[in-house]
Amino acid sequence: MRLPPLNSLRAFEAAARHEGFIAAAEELFVTRGAISRQVKILEDHIGVQLFHRNARGVALTEAGRRLYPVLTEAFAKMLHEVERIAADASELRVICPPTLSLRWLLPQLEQFRLAHPEITLRLATDFYGSKGFERSEYDLGISLENIPGRPADIEVMPLFGMILSPACAPSLLPALADGPAALAGLRLLHETPRREDWHTWLEHFGVEGVDPDSGEVFPNLDMATRAAVIGTGVVMADLVLCRDELERGDLVLPFPEMACATPQGSYALIGERQKWNDPKVAAFREWLMNSPGMAALPALPE
Repeated sequence: MRLPPLNSLRAFEAAARHEGFIAAAEELFVTRGAISRQVKILEDHIGVQLFHRNARGVALTEAGRRLYPVLTEAFAKMLHEVERIAADASELRVICPPTLSLRWLLPQLEQFRLAHPEITLRLATDFYGSKGFERSEYDLGISLENIPGRPADIEVMPLFGMILSPACAPSLLPALADGPAALAGLRLLHETPRREDWHTWLEHFGVEGVDPDSGEVFPNLDMATRAAVIGTGVVMADLVLCRDELERGDLVLPFPEMACATPQGSYALIGERQKWNDPKVAAFREWLMNSPGMAALPALPE
């Protein structure tokens, strides 16, 4: 048997729910006679009477009582899925590491929302690998450019480089007057247990006598930077993410001419190739490349 016409199913479900044809007609913006005709079409299609009709109105037959809840659930599921698909079409889900979110992306997102009120932006502040970016949970992510094992169907759009240089409170500058080797006498501050930042910088400039594994380890750059501001030691600053502290003078660069990039490359916008040109994704990509946060990037120290 083929499915009955959708209009007849909708008319029957509304009439059953309202226990009458008049209220069903008002809900569906048709006449009472139209509801009656659609119900008759359904009854003829399945060969079973669904309503008892009498002078006082209508009442469901046993067959009608069986069909009614099935249709109610089916229409509710269809409506839910249609609403979900419509929401997905206008919702942009972006995942970005916490420090990069707080220090660079979040302060400018309101401008994107004002420029694109038709897009609902949801930001998750986490590392995309731990949240299943590859399972299509997110439309876009921000990560380092050179990540081993990245799937081949991931598009990568470089944004700006991670540029490293030691930074400390002004009170520690005299202790570093003799050059980078003097770092051996101060506490190094690390933003992750991997200590990659100090290893990278010391190796790049060939600084000897400084143990890159010494010092204090913090769970993120925010805490390591705060420790540097209060004079605890020297942090390996990211010149973009630590811009506020450097501009205020809370932190200074003891060796301003000694800044280097990292093997991980630039920060980059990443996304699945199949979504890369979706209107909402394309809108965010275009906005981000022309955003104030990109235009105001600090220049490399000379």
